[in-house]
This record gives sequence, C-alpha cells and structure tokens, in this order.
Amino acid sequence: MSQRYQAAILTASYNGLQVPNAPTIGTATAGAGAASVTFTAPSNVGGSAITSYTVISSPGSILGTGSSSPITVSGLTNGTAYTFTVVATNAYGSGPASAASNSVTPAVNYIENVFSTWLYTGTGVAQTITNGINISGNGGFVWIKGRNAAEPHVGVDTARGASNALRQNSTAASINDAGRVSAFTTSGFTVGTDGETNGSGTTYASWTFREQAKFFDVVTYTGTGSATTIAHNLGSVPGCIIVKSSSNTGDWYIYHRSLGNTQVLNFNTDPAFTGATYWNNTTPTSTVFSVGSGAPNQSGLTYVAYLFAHNAGGFGLTGTDNVISCGSFTTDGSGYATVNLGYEPQWILTKRIDSSSVGQWFIIDNMRGFAQTYEAFLQAQSIASEGTTGQDTYPTATGFQTTGQYTTIGNGTFIYIAIRRGPMAVPTVGTSVFSPLAFNNAQGTQNTTGFAIDSQWINYRPGIAINTAFNDRLRGVSSTTTSTGRYLVSSSAAAEATTNNTTQSWNNTGFQTPEYFAVSNSVYYNFQRAPGFFDEVCYTGTGVARTVTHNLGVAPELMIVKSRSAATYGEVYAAPVGNTKYMYTAFDQAASTGTSSWNNTSPTSTNFTVGVDSFVNANGATFVAWLFATCPGVSKVGSYTGTGATQTIDCGFTGGARFVLVKRTDLAGDWYVWDTARGMVSGTDPSFLLNTTAAEVNANSVYTIATGFQIVSTAAGINASGGTYIFLAIA
Repeated sequence: MSQRYQAAILTASYNGLQVPNAPTIGTATAGAGAASVTFTAPSNVGGSAITSYTVISSPGSILGTGSSSPITVSGLTNGTAYTFTVVATNAYGSGPASAASNSVTPAVNYIENVFSTWLYTGTGVAQTITNGINISGNGGFVWIKGRNAAEPHVGVDTARGASNALRQNSTAASINDAGRVSAFTTSGFTVGTDGETNGSGTTYASWTFREQAKFFDVVTYTGTGSATTIAHNLGSVPGCIIVKSSSNTGDWYIYHRSLGNTQVLNFNTDPAFTGATYWNNTTPTSTVFSVGSGAPNQSGLTYVAYLFAHNAGGFGLTGTDNVISCGSFTTDGSGYATVNLGYEPQWILTKRIDSSSVGQWFIIDNMRGFAQTYEAFLQAQSIASEGTTGQDTYPTATGFQTTGQYTTIGNGTFIYIAIRRGPMAVPTVGTSVFSPLAFNNAQGTQNTTGFAIDSQWINYRPGIAINTAFNDRLRGVSSTTTSTGRYLVSSSAAAEATTNNTTQSWNNTGFQTPEYFAVSNSVYYNFQRAPGFFDEVCYTGTGVARTVTHNLGVAPELMIVKSRSAATYGEVYAAPVGNTKYMYTAFDQAASTGTSSWNNTSPTSTNFTVGVDSFVNANGATFVAWLFATCPGVSKVGSYTGTGATQTIDCGFTGGARFVLVKRTDLAGDWYVWDTARGMVSGTDPSFLLNTTAAEVNANSVYTIATGFQIVSTAAGINASGGTYIFLAIA
C-alpha cells in the first residue's frame, strides 16, 4: 500500500469505527496493461456511508478508484505480476486495507491466441494438429466435425479430459475413447484413429476455444436437484452458456442473453421454449450462473458448461477491443438484415428462434467459406456433411449481412455467437504475412506459405491473356478442389469472373496449384490481412461521395480499387501523390488530377473516401479494395526521385525486399513488379507488368539489398533523372 494511503488511514482512525472496515477481497482478472478487481463491501461502513473505494497495486502502488465492485486499475506493465488490496472511504476517511488478491500478470490478448478454425485431412493414423492454441497450459474446448462425410460432431475439453467426447448432435452421455482425441498440447491437440475425427481421406473442420477471461470458460459441476449457483472464471457476464450432462443421456441446454433467463434452447431444430427451472429465472453475473431444480441440475449427475462472453473488451493493445458477441437480429420481409458487431467476424453460430418456425444451428467460418459470393455451412444438430449456398450470409468490415436466400427467412428472429477475425497483432516480420512462390507443378500440388492466405495474385511468366489474376478469400475462393473461385485481372476492365483458374484448396498454411496454371511457369504472391500491413474491403457503390470502413488500423498509403460487377479498370490511390490524383492498373499513364475519385479526402485509420467516379463508386455496383501501408520491418509504401544512376532505396528492412512494385507518376510508366522467388540479384531479376499481358523481361533493373532494394537501371519507367516514382516493397 502507498505511504499516502497509510497516512490517510492513520489520520482517519482517530475516531475509531467512524472509518469503514476493510472490504473483502474478491478476484483479480488481468487484461492488457490493466486488471479488474472484484470485492464486497465491509459489513461495518463506519460513521457514514462509503463514498468511494480505492484499489492499490503491488508493486507500484498504482491506484484505481470507483464507487462499487469491480474496479479497473490501468497503467500496469504487461508481463509484471501484481496483487491488489482495496480500501473503503467515507466522510471520516479511509479504513484499513483488505487482504491481498490473487496474483495476475497483465498481457496483451489477441483473438489468434485463443481461437482457431483449423482444417485438416484424416490419415487413419494418429496425428497432431498444430493450430498455435495452447490448450494444455490454459484449458479450453475443441469441437471437430467431418466436412465431406456424415460424421457426428465431437466435443472435448480440458475439464473432463481429451478422451471424453460429447456429440453436439446427440443427447448421449460422454464417450470415453482416446481414438477420437487423445491429448491436448501447448499448440493444439492430437487425434487418434477413429473415423469421427481422423478417417483416412476425410476432411475435417476443428474449432478450438481457449479459456480466457472475457472470451471463453469451461466449468464442470455436479447437480444438486435444487436451485444453486455455479462459479465461473469468465471475468464478465456470459452472453451464452451451453450445458450438457456428461454422465447421463439428456439434452444440451442453452442460455442466450437475447432470450433472457426464462428461455432455453437445445441443439435441435426446435424454437426457443419457456422454462423457469432451467436458469432459476436468474440472469448470470460476472462470477456465477444459476441453475434451477430440474434440468440442467439433476441430483448426482455431472455436467459441463461452456461459457461465451459478450462484448466484454479485454483484447488488443488497449485491452478494450471486443472479440466475441452474442446477439440477435430480425430479418425484414425479404430475409435481409444488417448486423453491426464493430468488427469483421471469422466464425458465426446462428439459429432461428422465433416460435413460428424451426431453425437449424448453422456454423459458418472464413476458412471453409464465408465470402461475398457463397458460404459453406455445417449444422450443429446434424451429422450431415458440409453444404454450400450462394451469398446467404457474408462478412462486412463491421459485422455481417444476411441476404435471405437460405437461413434468413423473411421476418425471422435469429440468435448468434460471432467471433472476431484475426490476426489482431501487427506483424513484425514479412514472412509471417507475405510469401512469393514461383514454380512449375501439377494441379492439386500442395504449396506451403506458412500462413492462411487472404489474397493471392498469380502471373503466368511467359505471358497469357489474363495475367495478373487477383484471387481473394473475402470474394470467394474454394477451400476444396471441386469448386471454383472468383478472379479479377489487373490489366483488364473485365468484371469479376468464375473460372477454374482458382479451383484450388486454400487451407491454414498454403494452397493447392489451380488447374488453369498447372504445369506452367507461374509466380504466386500470397498475402495475409494483418493490421498495419494489408487489408481488403468489399463494398457497394452509392453514386454519391461516401466513406468505406476498413480494418487496416492505420491510414492506407496505397489502395487499388476494382469493380467486381462492372467492366471498369482498377483505380489506384497513392499517398505520395495525394488525394487529388489517381492512376489505373491497366495503363502506363502518369498520375491524373481529379476530385471525383477520392473526394479530395485522404484515408484515415478507420475509413477511406470515394467520390462520384463510377470506377470506384458507381451506384449499385460492387467493389473490392486492396489496402497497403508502411509496417516497420515488414512493408514500405514510398516514393523516390530518379537519378539516372544506381541508387539505393532504404525501406528500414534488415533482410532485404522480397517484393517490389514501382510506378512512374510524373510521366507515363509501366507498373513493374520484381520478387525474390524469381530472382532479384545481378543477372537474374526478371520483372513483369501489371498493366500488360506481356511475358516477363530480365533486364538488370532492381536488386534486393539488406535495407530494401537497389535500382541499377536508368530506364525511364524506373529511374529517369528527375522522374518521380511510387513503390511498394515487402520484406
């Protein structure tokens, strides 16, 4: 306790019990640079009512004040362990301190550390799934479902042990069999040989939820047969609770905040129903939830409860970002609804709940297909294999949109659990978010990038009519080898098209070679969306100036915007030439002046502006925007002036540029692209052009060096004396 508070307590004690007694300490929960501390008021408040409470950290004597529990103490150092005491104050002064709390260590939490959708193919031989989630060290829950086979769902958790499986589609008790899941690890889990989780040739989706305050918790308890409360460590009020008896046959019982404490759902197709005994007519709190005298609290039965937070913050650099939401929406007469989460989701569990209809429990995620053009779904209540539907539900930068084609029947009410898309952390090395690959191989060959691809640019090196093709997860690319995706072409005005040039499997760590480019000499640029580096947004034009929300986290410095639905050329914004200039990816012309493209408005860290130009904002047309920024050590958007002699462009890298895009802006100049996959060294530095379909040319132009890249050419399009150029370099 600080000396100031010790002195205050001594001074206030002159009148004995007129100062409050010590509060009773509760639980401290760490966040990012902060901790939330619970406590209960003292039984004796002294000579007057308590006016405030003060929480004091140890070490540091950092204070947090408030009028009731809990109180947050900010300004803590991430990685340092703290305990806390609480002091109550009334008109006579401050009383004695409480006992010390439990020790907590503040840290920055990101969604990618606590949740994963991981796709894998069964081998029939025990295999370890490495998804980067530390389940064994932190606790959590793994949910697995076969995608191409009618296999049951399998759910296992650390509270009951990896070998004890429950099936979401079944009322059966837990099955003790290590053949399904045999162990949890510090970076994932291990599956055995059972066909439900590892049948040879079967494809699977797995969803891993790590225990973390303000995200997810697992609790086990034994039923008493009478109303009781169950303690939990979610650190916030649960938005959804899913309960199942592990020792006996019985339904799954589901509480959702949108239904209230007298309503309950099951993992079946029934609407919500009323039952006062399920949750004892009592809303859960940040420390307990209630069960009544019947199910899910039958005497002597053992239960497991999975608790999901709702808009509780706790994540990101400030510790205030939400990563999970439990809400509801009602569609209009045509089945449309717009849901605002404040973030782009990667995973949604949703069900129709109104009494007029039944509804399946649909599971959607962006790894299997949650795109502008289609969604791939599984059903929690069914063993059915994966199904797909055209643009029924698709993500936006701030939530998701329903379009009424499958699940969203007109005037229907739905509940959902939604989880934020990651990564949330700013990358520190280029290899974690960008991979250039050049090769000849057969269709279906698996190629490793080391990360999940969000955007892929493909160029056929000898030159063909459609290079360079842009493919994206957000617009729709298959996660199987049997369906096609969407592509756009940098050198063409053509609208988005569907073809087998994107027939490929995109998984968590790479892709399979598409049919169109199979057994050809091609280069693949693979990008992952990440704060500060690269983002992608799809939007619909309005014909009037408007802002478009993005999740780059910083102001974009280079933007490429292309209509998906209309035949128009890709238009480019570059910060070095300003918000009154624009260029086209299909042409070599200099930067042109015009106010209708970006509305004379520079992008911000949350949005960019488009004017009335039909190439970026035609009314009713659909668009995609690719956004890049300077990310220290990872990427650099900049400009330089040509010297007509060799010059070095310092990008602040330590391992050299692996990708360089250059465009002259004061006069005509092509869009040149180099990469280390094909070679960026003396004698081998071939380039191709985004604005033409010509074959690549090897001309000793740009070499990679440790700090960035070196220009050795004096060509007018690259380094003419006095010429001005923009560039994008990626380490």
